[in-house]
Amino acid sequence: MKKAKKGNLIKIMQVRSEICTTKRQRATLHSLKLGRPNKVVELPDNDAVRGMVNAIPHLVQIVEEKQ
Repeated sequence: MKKAKKGNLIKIMQVRSEICTTKRQRATLHSLKLGRPNKVVELPDNDAVRGMVNAIPHLVQIVEEKQ
């Protein structure tokens, strides 16, 4: 069995609370595995994750990109 290669990763931090956001924005936050301000997650750097980050730029920011 082959091991999966580890590709590029991206660190995303939630900078604002989900209070007073729409259901769609909250769902996007939870899809990114975020739920409280200052939480940082490391996810694969692909089009789906970039699209979710671009959908809620006022709630999250990209902290670091790894190769």
